[in-house]
Amino acid sequence: MNAHDPLLTAKESAELLTVSIPTFYRLLQKGRIPKAVRLGDHPRWPRSEILGVIEAAKQTRAA
Repeated sequence: MNAHDPLLTAKESAELLTVSIPTFYRLLQKGRIPKAVRLGDHPRWPRSEILGVIEAAKQTRAA
């Protein structure tokens, strides 16, 4: 994560992945999405890591 890598909420992350929030949390439970960065009680995901989930899915599709 770099200094210009915004932290996204679960809702923002789900929107970026074009999945529902419940599906986002299911993927998180299955380990398909990295664990959140916690800021107090607020979980956030670096945008680069969410984009990494998309890239990983593209790689498995190509295989």
